Amino acid sequence: MPKSAWPEVWVESQDQLDPRTDAQLIAAINAGDAVAFEVLYFRHRDWVVNLGCRFTGSEDLALDVMQETFVYFLKKFPGFRLTANLKTFLYPAVKNLSIAARRKSQRYQSGEAEQVLLANLPSDAATHETGDLAVVLANLSEDHREVLLLRFVDGLSLAEICEAVGIPLGTVKSRLHNSLESLRRDPRTKEFFER
Repeated sequence: MPKSAWPEVWVESQDQLDPRTDAQLIAAINAGDAVAFEVLYFRHRDWVVNLGCRFTGSEDLALDVMQETFVYFLKKFPGFRLTANLKTFLYPAVKNLSIAARRKSQRYQSGEAEQVLLANLPSDAATHETGDLAVVLANLSEDHREVLLLRFVDGLSLAEICEAVGIPLGTVKSRLHNSLESLRRDPRTKEFFER
């Protein structure tokens, strides 16, 4: 979701003007500064929504997940101590809330609606012709895709990915290596590795 879609321009400019780090803002929230929470919210909301969209496949569900994530985060105060990057802390909450939201929404979908949706999906031949990166990424296992996106889309370090996903560093490195190799071998993305 592009930043321009959000109407709270004044608060966003406040976030851009606020030089405090996430850790400093959290200390301010613990001291009772409500504006510091707003700054953190506006600083990280787009990332939370985009991550929620990746997990749910729905912008509407992702917006619900964003709300629930920040309510969960707010309930940690006062007394919250940040021991890692804030994205590392929020990632498991966003992932779990997204999975729960997706499951809940699937319970309320009728069988007929799913059949119509499946009938309107493009054929495999049409999908392969598009060369779309999303299609290539969809061919990766969920575990490999998760690590790849956390590293290159979300910008988390390998150590932060370990903490966010709860797996050892060697596993993160292996998944990242294997997913990059898959992309390198795929004819639709091979050209990006030959530059």
